[in-house]
Amino acid sequence: MAGSKSALVLCMDVGFSMSNSAPGEEAPFEHAKKVIQKFVQRQVFAETKDELALVLFGTDSTDNFLNKDGQYQNISVRRHLMMPDFDLLEEIQNEVHPEGSQADWLDALVVCMDLLQRETKDKKCDRLIIALLTDLNTQASSEHLDVIIENLKQANITLQFFLPFTAEEDEEGGGDEDRRGPGHHGTGKGLTSEQKDGLDMMKHIMLSLDEEDGLEEIYTFRNAIEQLCMFKRIERRPMAWPCQLTIGSCLSIRITGYKAVTEEKLKKTWMTVDAQSNKRDDVKRETVYCLDDDNETEVQRDDTIQGFRYGSDIVPFSKVDQDQMKYKHDGKCFAVLGFTKQSQVHRHQFMGSQVVKMFPGKDDEHAAVALSALIRALDELEMVAIVRYAYDRRSNPQVGAAFPCITKDYECLMYVQLPFMEDLRQFTFPSLENNKKFTPSDTQLSTVDSLIDSMMLIEEEDGEKKDLFEVQNIPNPAFQRHFQCLHHRAVNPGTPLPPMEPWLKAVLERPDIISEQCRAPLEEMKKKFPLTEVEKKKKLKTSAQIFGKDSEEPDTKKVKGDDDEEEFNLADISEGSVTSVGSVDPARDFRSLIKQKSLPFGEACQQLTNRIEQLLGNKNTHYFMKSITCIQAFREQSVKLENADLYNSYLQSLKRSIPNRGLEVFWDLLVQDAVTLISKDEVEGCTVSKNEANQFLVSEEKKEVEAAPQAEDTGDLDDLLDMM
Repeated sequence: MAGSKSALVLCMDVGFSMSNSAPGEEAPFEHAKKVIQKFVQRQVFAETKDELALVLFGTDSTDNFLNKDGQYQNISVRRHLMMPDFDLLEEIQNEVHPEGSQADWLDALVVCMDLLQRETKDKKCDRLIIALLTDLNTQASSEHLDVIIENLKQANITLQFFLPFTAEEDEEGGGDEDRRGPGHHGTGKGLTSEQKDGLDMMKHIMLSLDEEDGLEEIYTFRNAIEQLCMFKRIERRPMAWPCQLTIGSCLSIRITGYKAVTEEKLKKTWMTVDAQSNKRDDVKRETVYCLDDDNETEVQRDDTIQGFRYGSDIVPFSKVDQDQMKYKHDGKCFAVLGFTKQSQVHRHQFMGSQVVKMFPGKDDEHAAVALSALIRALDELEMVAIVRYAYDRRSNPQVGAAFPCITKDYECLMYVQLPFMEDLRQFTFPSLENNKKFTPSDTQLSTVDSLIDSMMLIEEEDGEKKDLFEVQNIPNPAFQRHFQCLHHRAVNPGTPLPPMEPWLKAVLERPDIISEQCRAPLEEMKKKFPLTEVEKKKKLKTSAQIFGKDSEEPDTKKVKGDDDEEEFNLADISEGSVTSVGSVDPARDFRSLIKQKSLPFGEACQQLTNRIEQLLGNKNTHYFMKSITCIQAFREQSVKLENADLYNSYLQSLKRSIPNRGLEVFWDLLVQDAVTLISKDEVEGCTVSKNEANQFLVSEEKKEVEAAPQAEDTGDLDDLLDMM
């Protein structure tokens, strides 16, 4: 809870047994050191008032208050209770090393208890915690075990253990053949007799302190490192915003607002310091105002005023003017302007950087009853209140929506800011609904549905929903990287910054289970929505562009020609006098012939199909795409003129000839574009049903046919001859 204060002692075993490890594995000491480093890092950047102390046992020296008559040897208090800082991080990094002695971990626990009681006597702490990191590989005396447990209970101290193995280690068994060394933390096998005895004593202590959940306070080094890898978020004390909710001039309800969601920002604490001493006081900044003249005449600050750029002019404003030009209002307010349906307040119009929850004033029963009635009425009618919101006299007023929120624990209004006229951006885009070129087929729609289903982030197990991507538990990766670099530079000055940690890169990646599920649908998407490279068509040049313009051409005419040059080509000139379907742009020619009605529809269709056959003879992807464009134009005009027989007859004969002509690639492209028969739903009197049209493109059993050798590509020559 923000505002609470804890006192915590980190008690770490640095004895020689902590340095033992199996070949190829890190020693338990290194893991324990990482745990305390990461914990202290989190506390430093979380900006809490918690205090930390550091006690080491197994040291070659002894430094503690209980060191009398040869007792509590090899235990050192390295840091007394105080707020953690970079000095502590630097001390852990550079001065905490494995040593050659051993100490009783129960004696170390007693030293930590004594330290907490001594140094929290005049302090108000909500929690007292001892975190003990050891491998339990020392002989511990259980003579005063019950006294230790009783003192822990009386002092209300929370005890946590961090081990290189799990608490169920001795239950898993494992004989001598499976032993991997005393500090092994992987499989949980091969404990020494000291470790087994220590594990029994530790369990006895934890279960005595908490019979139900005592063992849940026992962690492994590996799990602790994983949980501590991210920096702790900065805790914020909830700031109350007291105000009056007003409806008209007669009804006023006392409310208190709290920020429920707000954008967190890093503190701007950058400052200029001396590069050698790293001290701010060694650098002084002076600002001088000068005239823009040859002598750079100095001007006193009192002789300057602010100017506002208005177009190409600068309009001067004094401080008095600036105060007067501000929008003035009566101060903080939360005034209801009216009510509207929730459906009228669109989600995409929510703006601002916060959501504020409004509760009734503290200990105000009348306000609670009135606000509850308003909230429940809005909820039942599915309405929201449109309100005028101003934080205080200095801030500009806002218009927002107050939504009712009812949970099993509380009721409140949730305020979200709405845009003013200047905040809206209006964009106009062509409609996709009436454009048949962009209408997806049923197969394509089904493929997209499958992809969405495979990427659902909510899965159900035994009737319970599980969120696979909990955004509210994802740390801001920019903050994490910032803190990582600050910590590294503080304890390792002059060294390069470390690379980004792998977990930080993966924090915003797709969950592995989703990646596995969507692999097949994504491959299907590639097949159903192919990407083809479209060659940019070369614009046809006019004779004037090819041979140059007449130098004696009047200037006015030249200017006019220059203006129109971008959209001026031979195809545009010839459009008005199209007499047949050519090979340059046959689809365009066909549409022009139908538009001009210069030829009977059947004859125009015959010319178009001849061109399609000519293009298909080249067996080249570019010509295949051109053929499909022609077929699409054929279909479009047939539907428009309500004459489907010629089109359907041609497409059916074309399908029958595909295997013999080796045009399977072309047919696949046609299927992908979903160019099918015209059904009676589109043209009255047509004999093809909608189901037959849909089934038309379904691939049949392919016969193995030897591919015929491709004919020589003479398409360009044919195009040139047709143009001539």
